[in-house]
Amino acid sequence: MNPLSGVLDEAWRMYKAYAKHLLAIAFVVYLVAAVISALLALIGGSIGTVLGALVAIVAAFLLQATLVKAVQDVRDGRVDMSIGETVSAATPYLASVALASILAGIAITIGLLLVIVPGLYLITIWAVIVPVIVIEQSGVLASFGRSQQLVRGRGWHVFATLVLVYVILLVVNLVLGLIFSALPHVLGSGLSSIISGTLISPFLALVVTLVYYRLAGDAQVPPPPANVAGYGDPPANGGYGQPPASGGFGDPPGDAGGYGEYRGTP
Repeated sequence: MNPLSGVLDEAWRMYKAYAKHLLAIAFVVYLVAAVISALLALIGGSIGTVLGALVAIVAAFLLQATLVKAVQDVRDGRVDMSIGETVSAATPYLASVALASILAGIAITIGLLLVIVPGLYLITIWAVIVPVIVIEQSGVLASFGRSQQLVRGRGWHVFATLVLVYVILLVVNLVLGLIFSALPHVLGSGLSSIISGTLISPFLALVVTLVYYRLAGDAQVPPPPANVAGYGDPPANGGYGQPPASGGFGDPPGDAGGYGEYRGTP
């Protein structure tokens, strides 16, 4: 049985139900980063442009962590945290998400350049490293192993889901590009980047986070011992065969029911 069956449909339903909240988070992060980058470029010349690019990169990593935290928040059927609270809750994971994403990006790029297939393989087995870091509070290196552990035996399902979602996102980007092509290049490019990022990022975060919850719930894989970097202490009731007191990996927070499900609209 495919544990990811219907995950795109579920992501779309949640996207529509919580669009106001998720889009607001993405828009605020993109807008703040764009304003800071523009000011740095205006004031600092070439150095300011470089600094502005760094700000944009950091903002992208922060947005990844924030949206995963936002999806984790709304899975119980209501929005419990404000935009500021969501960003604050995600900030402690920024460094880990950034480092893991950079390492994964380098390895995947090398794999794609060499034979393509190794790169696609790495994209698949590392598909949920960001949710693992944010939700399980995993360390950077441990997140790679945990993601591979969750994907094991379901690689084709994960790969097919990723292909479908990236095809959808590519079409959306092309449509937005055509819409903004009539504007001056600088203005059109800036608006297209902010708007496409605002619209696309929440959906991608929903898919990846729901894939994580589906895999974690289906696998019921216990966490590694406490001496492995990035994982917390063992459950208080002892034994890694028992789920943690909070409900175990893959269980939704709060009173949510079912893996990858949510109740109603906010």
